[in-house]
Amino acid sequence: MVASAVVSSATGGRAIQSSAIVIGAGIVGAACARSLAMAGIDVLIVDRSTAASATTARGEGNLLVSDKAPGAELVMAVTAAHRWPGLVAELAEELGDGFPSIEYESKGGLVVATTEDGAAPLLRFAAEQRGAGVDARELSVSDARTLEPELNPAITAAVHYPQDAQVQPVNAAEALLASARGHGARVMQNTRISGPILDANGAIVGIATDRGELRADAIVVAAGPWSGEVARVLGVGLPVLPRRGMVLVTSRMPQRIFHKVYDADYVGAVGSGDAALQTSSVVESTESGNVLIGSSREQLGFDDRLRVDTIARIASKALRLFPFLTDQAIIRTYGGFRPFMPDHLPLVSEDHRLPGLWHATGHEGAGIGLAPVTGELIAALITGTTPPLDPAPFSLARATLAPHLAAVA
Repeated sequence: MVASAVVSSATGGRAIQSSAIVIGAGIVGAACARSLAMAGIDVLIVDRSTAASATTARGEGNLLVSDKAPGAELVMAVTAAHRWPGLVAELAEELGDGFPSIEYESKGGLVVATTEDGAAPLLRFAAEQRGAGVDARELSVSDARTLEPELNPAITAAVHYPQDAQVQPVNAAEALLASARGHGARVMQNTRISGPILDANGAIVGIATDRGELRADAIVVAAGPWSGEVARVLGVGLPVLPRRGMVLVTSRMPQRIFHKVYDADYVGAVGSGDAALQTSSVVESTESGNVLIGSSREQLGFDDRLRVDTIARIASKALRLFPFLTDQAIIRTYGGFRPFMPDHLPLVSEDHRLPGLWHATGHEGAGIGLAPVTGELIAALITGTTPPLDPAPFSLARATLAPHLAAVA
């Protein structure tokens, strides 16, 4: 049996071999914990609150390839898209019928242009993605409305992405955590970190918390938009910033929207580094019959106050896609913070400045979809096994991140 990562007050502070502490019990932390535990590593998950209660609980459950330009993140997204169906089956077999469904739907995505000026850029973007191996099918307006009969006939271009899918993010995170527990991982919630524990050579060998000292061979920071704060507490700078978004939820209705449908403006908003408010239209149904309407992006720190002007802009843009929503009641809105990286790439890497410290963060709005591959990648790097994809683009030492690391040093 693999020994447990331990509280030093109970064990005399000894370091345990083949152990890891994952900081963050959202979906990325859960995926990292599961992959590490399945690799035979003893895992302790630490969260300052309760599992899957922050960014994961405020997402839409997107599993997208359609919003990513050719490059490393698209490679990760395509890898994840292939991985998700198998993962769903694995979790169902492990957890049994009594565990809530993660509501995986391979519904596909439909991206449309709503203006004449937007049509050519959308079709050009899709062609570039096809060149990178994405299934991106250009449709006529008539064919698009066959897929989505309620779609505004005034759209000017459309692309169908069969690889896009959706899950219920909290259920998915809880399933990954349950699986991790089944493989021996433990979860310590409502635990605050106060600093690092370093050995004589300056490597991190544990963390100090309000519940005692915790020691392990590897410390993995997977705290989403709070990863920068956690990194600072542990003694290093990390340029992860919170990027806020809001979602509107309608009352339940018979299904009238069958794919994830969004305005091509969404792609530009995802790739933008602008801190100011940006909104675009993203609309989809859920299994329960509610419709989720997004989205917005702005950098406000961790300010979570309700912004009526943002809600109004999101609602207005949604009507450009589906005019019938005019008469549908909005029953609630919610907002959350995405972990934004200034070079728009996730960070899945050891920290070259502090041996023993690892990062799995910076996915911005793609964390739900990329979580399984992120977990597999971090586990492969820590255990020295073959990674599921080239890890170099996601390294902390990548050239595009260097100036931003210098700024937060």
